[in-house]
Amino acid sequence: MAAGNSDSGLTDYGSLAWLIVLLLFPVALLNYLDRQMLAAMKTSMIADIPGIETKENWGLVLGVFKWVYAGLSPFGGYVADRISRRHVICLSLLVWSLVTWLTADVRTFEQLLLMRALMGISEAFYIPAALAMITDFHTGRNRSLAVGIHQTGIYIGLILGGMAGYAAEQPAIGWRFVFSSCGLIGILYALPLMLILKNPPRTAARQPFNPVQTLHSLLSNVNFLLLVLYFTLPAIAGWVVRDWMPDILREKFSLSQGKAGLVSTFVHPASIAGAALGGFLADRWMIRSHRGRIYISAIGMAMFLPSLYAVGSAPTQFTAMAGLVLFGLGWGFFDCNNMPILCQIARPELRATGYGIMNLVSISCGGFGDWGFGWLRDRNVPVNLIFGAFALVAALSIVIVLLIRPQTQDEHVGTQA
Repeated sequence: MAAGNSDSGLTDYGSLAWLIVLLLFPVALLNYLDRQMLAAMKTSMIADIPGIETKENWGLVLGVFKWVYAGLSPFGGYVADRISRRHVICLSLLVWSLVTWLTADVRTFEQLLLMRALMGISEAFYIPAALAMITDFHTGRNRSLAVGIHQTGIYIGLILGGMAGYAAEQPAIGWRFVFSSCGLIGILYALPLMLILKNPPRTAARQPFNPVQTLHSLLSNVNFLLLVLYFTLPAIAGWVVRDWMPDILREKFSLSQGKAGLVSTFVHPASIAGAALGGFLADRWMIRSHRGRIYISAIGMAMFLPSLYAVGSAPTQFTAMAGLVLFGLGWGFFDCNNMPILCQIARPELRATGYGIMNLVSISCGGFGDWGFGWLRDRNVPVNLIFGAFALVAALSIVIVLLIRPQTQDEHVGTQA
């Protein structure tokens, strides 16, 4: 759908808009903590769950979450667009937290696969609804920054997830306690969140779209298709870095499980800085050009090229850490602008669904990337060769994002916020 469809005016929600970000920040943290800590606790879990010791099977455990999550993301987004972003967010948090709590009791490889699939079902509804809600409340003047702040919750969750390996190594704690305690925290937060969180008022300008109309509006939009492709290609490397980096560092530099998990989290503080700086710069650049967010995102993607080479070919632990920091900075520039760019090319009533479709394609490929990386490593394909291919994909992605042609400033694309 063309980007020029607009509502009659904008509403300034002021402090309420930032309260929404504040309330969703811990949900974003738990969303990624609960899914990511599995990767850091692999060594501890191997002793209790037979069948996950091979890289291929471990890749399947990592991948099944993504395939289920991706498959349901468009449906989750559509429900959030049609019914209630608030109810979708809170119910998603409650269910995935319950699944996290139940994961503490798994005994077999098959049970672990089931829990990861259930985690994918429950978490699929959150991100599209949350980002759509944030952009409902925030105008183009601070939209990238607001999204960037929310995304920092994700990175903090990733950092804490990476440190879970230390907790799992402690006899008094263990990996089962980590799962059960994190699940309980989410369950307890979901209840007051339902009472406090508010939906934005619907405007008369919003059109009701049935599923067929929704898909046609999005899939006939060339700019949206380019954004889906751009959102997908770098994410394959991003998922491998998140999910496999503790294992890569442990093997390459003979580190303990805890230290490898900790070093792998160096990417996330850099992502926090990148999301905040990238969001601020993108919002400022939008004052001068309606392509400002695209340019900042492309700059972030350019940072991937040397960082992926450094991570894949690192002769020392310091080089690997430097590569992770640069990758994280670039990822922050990329991550904080995807939803705001979508806001420039799609109406408000299509955005959660649109982001769900983006998740469907991106995370499906990320799941195959996790599984494929394990498959390649079992066959002794060098890590530097794999990451070199990722760098070429990042170079292609720069070209793709620059081909996107938003027609207007995002304040005039059909949002009431």
